Amino acid sequence: MTGTIVNTLAIIVGATLGLLLRSRLPSRVSKTIVHGVGTVTVVLGIDMGLKSQNILIPLLSLVVGGAIGEAIDIQNWLESISSRVESRFKGEKNQFSQGLITASLVYLVGPMAILGAINDGLSGDYQILLTKSMLDGITSIALGSTLGVGVAFSAIPVLIYQGTLSLAADMARTLFTEPVVLEMTATGGFMVLAIGLNILEVTKIRVGNLLPGIVICILLVQVLMALNLL
Repeated sequence: MTGTIVNTLAIIVGATLGLLLRSRLPSRVSKTIVHGVGTVTVVLGIDMGLKSQNILIPLLSLVVGGAIGEAIDIQNWLESISSRVESRFKGEKNQFSQGLITASLVYLVGPMAILGAINDGLSGDYQILLTKSMLDGITSIALGSTLGVGVAFSAIPVLIYQGTLSLAADMARTLFTEPVVLEMTATGGFMVLAIGLNILEVTKIRVGNLLPGIVICILLVQVLMALNLL
């Protein structure tokens, strides 16, 4: 789990630096930076979404996952956490959940997180995760300076997710086949796109309630592969 620990620390350090920079920036500069981050997030989401080999898989995953998320109301849970954190971190303006979801999706949905964690668990080779750590650290500075402390808290799901993959590397390698990784990346990409639009204040999509779509995507691809339909 060496690579995951380094990755977690890189996110925390990067987000902390971003928060320190944020407090020293004039409001007009901060707003322009937010628009820049939002624009890049939209492009990143589109790039991830285009990796799908069958667009119906992300579509069904988001539809079913969104229905489940609305029934559970994950977004409301996240906003409740946001309110509690806001009382301790002044000036966050209810951005905690947005920062947490944005950063978590960017850091976790993709081949580097999965393959890096599996390699780390199977052979102790954490080179992929070291590279990912540098990228995530730099990204955390940008996200932390615009979306606040929620970005730092995204280190927790990174630690849990990648750590679990490393500890269960043999089983994870069987589960996360190439089709699963591609469709999972695409499904997460559409969520990242939605977040980018929210950052730009174009929409107010309840992205938190779409999160079950990731699990639905994995299950759907596994079923299609078992039926030789993929």
